[in-house]
Amino acid sequence: MNRIFKVSKWKLTTHQLHKNTIRLQESMTSIGNGYMGMRGNFEETYSGDHHQGTYIAGVWYPDKTRVGWWKNGYPEYFGKVINSINLIGIKLFIDGEEVDLYQDKIENFYLELNMHEGVVKHSYLVSKNEKQVKIDTERFVSTAHKEICAIRFKVTALSDSVTVNLVPYLDADVRNEDSNYDEMFWLETERRSQEDHSGLTIRTIDNSFGVPIFSVCALMGIQSDQPSDKMIFQKNLYVSHEHTYHLKKGQSATLDKIVAVTTSRDYDQSILMNKANDLLDEALSRGYSELKRDHCLVWEERWKKADVEIVGDDEAQQGIRFNLFQLFSTYYGDDARLNIGPKGFTGEKYGGATYWDTEAYAVPFYLALADSHVTKQLLLYRYKQLDGAFHNAKQQGLKGALYPMVTFTGVECHNEWEITFEEIHRNGAIAYAIYNYVNYTGDQSYIEQAGIDVLVGISRFWADRVHFSEHAQKYMIHGVTGPNEYENNVNNNWYTNTMAAWTLKYTIDALDLISKEKYMTFALSDQEIEHWKDIVERMYYPYDKELGVFIQHDTFLDKDIKAVSAIPDSDRPINQHWSWDRILRSCYIKQADVLQGLYFLNDHFTVDEKKRNFDFYEPLTVHESSLSACVHAILAAELNKKEKALELYRRTARLDLDNYNNDTEDGLHITSMTGSWLAIVQGFAGMRTFNESLSFAPFLPDGWTAYTFRINYRGRLIEVCVKRKQVVLKLVSGDSLQLNVYGQSINLSRQYSIDSPDDEECGDDASGSL
Repeated sequence: MNRIFKVSKWKLTTHQLHKNTIRLQESMTSIGNGYMGMRGNFEETYSGDHHQGTYIAGVWYPDKTRVGWWKNGYPEYFGKVINSINLIGIKLFIDGEEVDLYQDKIENFYLELNMHEGVVKHSYLVSKNEKQVKIDTERFVSTAHKEICAIRFKVTALSDSVTVNLVPYLDADVRNEDSNYDEMFWLETERRSQEDHSGLTIRTIDNSFGVPIFSVCALMGIQSDQPSDKMIFQKNLYVSHEHTYHLKKGQSATLDKIVAVTTSRDYDQSILMNKANDLLDEALSRGYSELKRDHCLVWEERWKKADVEIVGDDEAQQGIRFNLFQLFSTYYGDDARLNIGPKGFTGEKYGGATYWDTEAYAVPFYLALADSHVTKQLLLYRYKQLDGAFHNAKQQGLKGALYPMVTFTGVECHNEWEITFEEIHRNGAIAYAIYNYVNYTGDQSYIEQAGIDVLVGISRFWADRVHFSEHAQKYMIHGVTGPNEYENNVNNNWYTNTMAAWTLKYTIDALDLISKEKYMTFALSDQEIEHWKDIVERMYYPYDKELGVFIQHDTFLDKDIKAVSAIPDSDRPINQHWSWDRILRSCYIKQADVLQGLYFLNDHFTVDEKKRNFDFYEPLTVHESSLSACVHAILAAELNKKEKALELYRRTARLDLDNYNNDTEDGLHITSMTGSWLAIVQGFAGMRTFNESLSFAPFLPDGWTAYTFRINYRGRLIEVCVKRKQVVLKLVSGDSLQLNVYGQSINLSRQYSIDSPDDEECGDDASGSL
């Protein structure tokens, strides 16, 4: 654990410039607005090791993957988000000498991320030539005006007769951390430099894969509260304005840098600069303070709907709010062309593309905390990429639709064999998200509109990917990687087989919900449907009668089974200390695998089945995937393992804040941040929505005095407050609703209070209220 920020309910703060962990600091103070974002870099020069990163949603590049061991069906390119124009840069000179936050002595340093407002700021004292100044900066990317980034930079002279030069600039001479041989992805196409307005238009370099060329324009405008001497400088991929102030002791100068960003995703390249100019003029007419007010009001409305208030545990409170803030900074459903990258706007790892994380973890989160159209956008994103899924299956010589593990377009673009070819379980998560949406919202029309197309495509893939074992008289799936990526090329992964059969069954049932005209478009024969039913009936599921558990795959029990507690602390995390060969041969599990299936299909299994499997698999799990802790926390809560549930909640809620896996320096774990909310609402509060019925069975974790959250459910906004001996449900808006609390049916019309059962009774009911 490496904690560099103080515990605070609404803020991340520190009085220390963490030069040895600057990348960690930059990751955690990242900001975004769904359209663009950046790591928590300084505006000023910082010459030490760090990761400068600004990213524009939907702007990416296809990198080559063809190598000497290229195989048929292997993706032609690896899609990657690319580092874009540095929007925030402002060089600082005192009496002609540049301030370098890495080299210079900095006093009274303070850094803050205000999560309630979505604003990051820092301040400090610095001296040059015996002249001292105080610096105060703050910035935000606007949630009210998505194409606007705003920076306020204030200098106060603490010595007499100080000459201060501020040089706001735009710099497109940037590289990706993961580029090959310092590869450059940008070419300048237009530059504009004039008084108080300067900008660049750049485009991605050519590619041979038919992927569109992206153009990005950034135009900056400068406003200041003090007169200054001005000078403009420009060169390829760079423009700047120099403002010189002559300050007396106690005098301040404030420079506001407003940047408008436009892309070819929204406008023709020929008008990008002019469109940016229009947006910038409007923003400058508002001014920094009004822009900030508009931005903060949007965040205030978001928090009213989504905030989780925890009383009695400030660490837990900070964790959940940090995760909510970063999730909404990354995605809020405004653009159906976008999805949720595992790192969001905070780094380049994983290529910034779409993973199965969205369907497995983000969909239930956004269903409850945003309007239903937000989740529908996520489903339509996959529907619109169905052609790519057909292409992926065809590449493997298979029928139907194989959704990609990693994508920007629907076509698989991951460069690891075991992911691309073997981790086909992602198809199950795509299908489950459709069920989740329809079950939660009651919007069965989506099945006819788009969902059935996806389900039939996926089902045809599963029906072709299975094989029938004459020896066992069962259908099997060989050569896969399950959710546990610490095993590759296994046979009959229980989770994969389970989700394949479930998808076929759900598709068969969904076909009854569509019109005859729609049904006819699929040319489904009776023979094909009967084949699907046969697979459902005779799918093989590895099981051990003696242990009473589902076996992760055929040969899992042949491994040397030892609990994680047997691993020396010096070897953890094992993915940073062991060879890949050793990891693959070990029994250790990266994340929920069998337990992922028990979480998804929770109502299909008894409490005893869930308990036996949890007790067997959790001690073998190293939780080295950011997606791991939340599933275990939810199941632990259901099984009345409250101490374990709280432990795992802390791990998911503070995974990045405390850098549990020692890997946050290259970006935050955005998609897994939903897990902290899921652990509270589905875990501690026992919320279930199976069979279109809403139920709760809450308990209060040790050390907490109370917790309160709100959910959207079928046109209602419901508030749930859990106290030591009482649970209060309030219908904030919408029609009355029949639901269950601790197995008791109630009609919620305004407010309803119920006494909490004792600990043992509460736990039993929580497990049985599904």
